[in-house]
Amino acid sequence: MIRLKSKLALFNLLSKLVFTSLFLILLPSIIERINLRQVDNDLIRKREKTISLIEKVGIEPFINTDTSDAFGSYNILKEEFISLERSDAEGELNQIEVSNRIIEDEEITYRVLNYTLIVDGQKYLLEIGKSITSIQNAKKNISRIILAFLVFIILATLITDLQYTRIILNPLKKITNKLKEISSPSKFDMTPVKTNTSDFAGLDNALRDLMIQIDESFRKEKEITVNISHELMTPISVLRSKLENILLQNDIDSETANKIEESLKTLHRLQSLVNSLLLIARIESHQYLRDDTFSIQNLLGEIINELIPLADDKEVNLTAEFISDYMIKKANRSLVFSMFYNVVNNAVKNTDRGGKIIVSGNVVHGRFRVIITDTGKGMNETQLSTLFSRFKTRNVQDENGTGIGLAISKSIADFHKIEVSVSSEIEKGTIFTFIFPENS
Repeated sequence: MIRLKSKLALFNLLSKLVFTSLFLILLPSIIERINLRQVDNDLIRKREKTISLIEKVGIEPFINTDTSDAFGSYNILKEEFISLERSDAEGELNQIEVSNRIIEDEEITYRVLNYTLIVDGQKYLLEIGKSITSIQNAKKNISRIILAFLVFIILATLITDLQYTRIILNPLKKITNKLKEISSPSKFDMTPVKTNTSDFAGLDNALRDLMIQIDESFRKEKEITVNISHELMTPISVLRSKLENILLQNDIDSETANKIEESLKTLHRLQSLVNSLLLIARIESHQYLRDDTFSIQNLLGEIINELIPLADDKEVNLTAEFISDYMIKKANRSLVFSMFYNVVNNAVKNTDRGGKIIVSGNVVHGRFRVIITDTGKGMNETQLSTLFSRFKTRNVQDENGTGIGLAISKSIADFHKIEVSVSSEIEKGTIFTFIFPENS
C-alpha cells in the first residue's frame, strides 16, 4: 500500500515528467525556430547598421570605382562575412536564404541576407552571412541551458511538492496517530487537531463524535453485563447452597440425589459462565493491573505440566519447542496464563488419540511469537470467522464448556496489545500465532 503523501508526490512528479517529455519532443523545433529568428534579427540589425554607415560616410570607403567593384570582409573563424558589390540584376532583393560561399578555397554554408540598395543612382547588392555551424553550436548551447533548467525545475518542484504535501497532510497524520494510540474509545484524545483544511477538521470532528458514541455504547454494554452478572451470582449461590444442604440429608433417595447433582452441575456451568462474563467486562474496562515481568517459556511450561495428564489420558503428545525465551514486561501474569491455557486446553480437547500438539516460541523481525500447533479436527471458514465470538464456538460434546474461552483469550490479547492470528484446515489441525509487541 502506498501512503497518500507518496501518491500525491508521485502524481505531481509523473505529471511533470509527462509534460516535460512532450516539451522535449517539441524542443528541437522550438529551439530551431527561436534560434533562426534570433539569427535573422541579428542579420537585419547588421544590415541596418551597414546602410546607416554607408549613408554617413558614403560608398567610396568600401568600393572605389578606380580600384574595385566589390568589398568583402569576414572574421578570423569565418563564422560571419559581409560583402558589397555592384549589381546590374533586375529587380530588388530583400530575402534570407541558406547558400554556400567559398572563402579562401573553403566552402562554407551560411545563412545569408541578400539586400539590394541604391547609392547615387548605382545599384549594389549587400550580403551578410552567418555560418550554419555557429548557428547549430548556438542551438546546442541553448538546448543544454534549457535542459539543465528543466531538470532544476523538476527537482525543485518535487522537493517543494513533498514538503508542501507533508505540511498539508500533517493534520491527517495526527488524526491517524490518535487512532493508533487508543486501546479503547474512552482513551481517545478529544483535543481538536489544529488545521485550516475544512476536510480534515470535519474528519476530526466526526471521529470525536463517533468515539463518544462508541464509548457510551461500550459503557452501557459493560454496565449491563456487570449488573446482570452480579444479579445472577446471588440466586445461583442461594440455589447451590440449598441443593447442597438437601444432599446432606440422610433420608434422600438415590434418584433425587442424582437429579440434584445434575442440577448442581448446571449451576456450576452457569456460575462459570457468569464469572467469564465478569472477567471479560473487567478486562475491557482495564480494571486489571499490568505490572508483572515474567518468562513466557516458564509460564507455558506451567500450562503444559498442568495439561499433560489430560493429554496423556487421550494419548495426545503435548510438547514444547522453544528456540529462545522472552521476558514480557508490564503485563498481568494471571491473565496471560488464562489466555494461553484456554487455547492449549482447547487444542487438547479437540485433538484425537495419537495426535500431536506443539507449543513453540521464537523471535521474528525483533518480535517474539508463540505458535500453538495441533493435529486436531480443524475448522472451516465459517467457524474461523466466529472463532472469538462469544457462545458461538462451544463444543456440544463438552458439557463443562461455556463457548467463551477463546473470547476471553482474545480480550486478554487485546488488553496486552498482542496480535492473534489463526489458520486451520478440516481434519488437518489448527495453528494459533501470538505476536508480542516490541519492547513489551
